[in-house]
Amino acid sequence: MRKMIEGSQAVAQAVGLCRPGVISAYPITPQTHIVEELSQMVADGEIEAEYVRVESEHSAASVCLGAVAAGSRSYSATTSQGLMLMAEVLYNIAGMRLPMVITGVNRALSAPLSIWNDQQDTLAVRDSGWLQLYAENSQEVLDMHIQAYKISEDDRVLLPVMVCMDGFVLTHTYETVDVPTQEEVDAFLPPYDPLYKLDPSDPYTLGAFAGPELYQEVRFEIQRDALAAKGVVKGAAREFQAAFGRWMGDVLEEYRCEDAETIYVAMGTVVGTLKDWVDIRREKGDRIGVLKLRCFRPFPLDELRESLSKATRVVVVEKAISVGGYGILPAEIRAALYGQASQPSVHAAVTGLGGRDITFDTFDEMEERSQAGEMDFFAGLRKELLEAS
Repeated sequence: MRKMIEGSQAVAQAVGLCRPGVISAYPITPQTHIVEELSQMVADGEIEAEYVRVESEHSAASVCLGAVAAGSRSYSATTSQGLMLMAEVLYNIAGMRLPMVITGVNRALSAPLSIWNDQQDTLAVRDSGWLQLYAENSQEVLDMHIQAYKISEDDRVLLPVMVCMDGFVLTHTYETVDVPTQEEVDAFLPPYDPLYKLDPSDPYTLGAFAGPELYQEVRFEIQRDALAAKGVVKGAAREFQAAFGRWMGDVLEEYRCEDAETIYVAMGTVVGTLKDWVDIRREKGDRIGVLKLRCFRPFPLDELRESLSKATRVVVVEKAISVGGYGILPAEIRAALYGQASQPSVHAAVTGLGGRDITFDTFDEMEERSQAGEMDFFAGLRKELLEAS
């Protein structure tokens, strides 16, 4: 069924169709509309779930941890400072190999205080053991949540998945999306039947103490299975296409890259603006393409190498900053391409922080500065403010 709904409602619709047994979250802008909609759906009897109200994001994640450990499909959502408060529990969930899904609504981190969008928050927890998917539009974010449960609960994975969506840009805007029926989702996503759960008749220990003789092997297994999960992500995308007829790429998506000399790499909604800009530059004769990273964890190393192998220049649009270093995504791409027979120059353009608009002019600046050989720079800075300070 096609509906004109808010991005937050698209998430709530998708989560409801996945039949969670427990939902727990703490409201925080711009995530609030998601859990507000879910709480209404539970109250109206549209979802047979326990909605647990808590006093903080740390508690919300803890409730979900306990629910999944007890054998219930679980869900939460958060953003920015709330995600940072959850961080301790996020590591525990992944380390205990508990499959679940969280929506990471992207918002800038304090200080200074900002409620607007960038990707500093979810990238800050990239090492937690959670798989991370990034959505370009509301249709993709709806589809990703359904796929995320399929991926997370696969016995070859058993790791949590974070579906990342740009705050306000998606959560508070309306788009037409195709919402599948309950019967269609049930056919794609089987009921949650965990391999391991807390059961007095068959006792297990979850999250136990591990000394030096055990800890490293456990982390190795998490790393091994997270890397292997790339195949499961791809398989879920193909299965979803077969079931619902929609395809938006698996771990990445190429746009006009077949003959591109320069390729721009990005994640999230900025990809849509990039595609429009590339269309205009193509009309002027520029051979430019866009590579959308749909899956950041596990990192699609081989696929990136193949997609970027024929480019002479790569410009990474980075909506985050590793303070004291530089870009997060550019560093990973440079490492992936290091030592390759054909190695393009990789330029890091940090932009869009704190919700700063990313316009065609911003991309024109990136193109000019990367052509001039600049490797790491902020694009779209207000120079008059810098001069005044």
